[in-house]
Amino acid sequence: MSKLFSKENKAALTNPLNLDNPIAVQILGICSALAVTSQLKPAIVMGLSVTVITAFSNVIISLIRKSIPNRIRIIVQLVVVAALVTIVSNILKAYVYDVSVQLSVYVGLIITNCILMGRLEAFAMMNSPWPSFLDGIGNGLGYAIVLVIVGFVRELLGSGSLLGFQVIPQSFYDAGYMNNGMMSMPAMALILLGCVIWAHRSINKEEK
Repeated sequence: MSKLFSKENKAALTNPLNLDNPIAVQILGICSALAVTSQLKPAIVMGLSVTVITAFSNVIISLIRKSIPNRIRIIVQLVVVAALVTIVSNILKAYVYDVSVQLSVYVGLIITNCILMGRLEAFAMMNSPWPSFLDGIGNGLGYAIVLVIVGFVRELLGSGSLLGFQVIPQSFYDAGYMNNGMMSMPAMALILLGCVIWAHRSINKEEK
């Protein structure tokens, strides 16, 4: 049991949540972060989808890493990821169809997500399944945290709601408050993402 939760395994899980966050530190996966964060719900679903796919693709590649010919390893990784993306996409269409429509092509583009492919190449190809699974969970959740923060701010200030429920009271609007229409634009997502990265690096400057 102690081996399962060794210092190295804990670091593989927790470092991507903060000190080695794939978006805030490595500046990876920002395209989808800009595209799916206009509302909180699709941001959460996208984050969870990437987490599941990253974790299980890491495990699969780790299990078969010694039998993959080096010259076709990228192709094998893409095939594994494509299969998992197809499964997740069909599950979303079956159970949360409205969110699936909102995410549109971005679920399919998880196949080319640089966070996912980077972890397969840099970690899963060189480590056993359990650390690879933890690494996938950690990087997926690290990605999801940033998406949720940006989606939270954009939906709250852009439409006065969260997860479709009105949060800002009607009395505020009666007093002259107006929703910020710019929050629905990708440019504002980029600005917010920049603020998240700046805040993260400022807070963690001493630890680094």
